[in-house]
Amino acid sequence: MNELETKAARQASLIYTAISLVITFLFLGLTFVTGESYNLVARIGGMIWIFVLSMIVSMPIIIPAVKKRVVG
Repeated sequence: MNELETKAARQASLIYTAISLVITFLFLGLTFVTGESYNLVARIGGMIWIFVLSMIVSMPIIIPAVKKRVVG
């Protein structure tokens, strides 16, 4: 792996992790706004599930886009 590919991989990982964290905290906010009374275990379990799923979905989208932009 050359220097540009390493840079692209690092940038991509920051982007898709940030996107996943934003989606996860939006989910947490929605659990409070809906008026339902979710317990702590349900909220934390849901946050983990949402984070993992959003990572799975965003990684194959973000990695090639960043690599194409950085490496060329």
